[in-house]
Amino acid sequence: MSDNLQKKRPQDASRINVHEPWEVNYWCSELGCSKAQLVAAVNAVGTSAAAVRKHLKK
Repeated sequence: MSDNLQKKRPQDASRINVHEPWEVNYWCSELGCSKAQLVAAVNAVGTSAAAVRKHLKK
């Protein structure tokens, strides 16, 4: 099953996929960070949205 690109939110909002440009844009807007900060956070703590959110608040 492929992603529905008409939706404004990721299908699995508990995980961050940094390989989809539209998801990166969504998460950067949602978390108030740059693409580089998002990718660094995912590399540091994994793809869990909760873990990335917590990491970025530090």
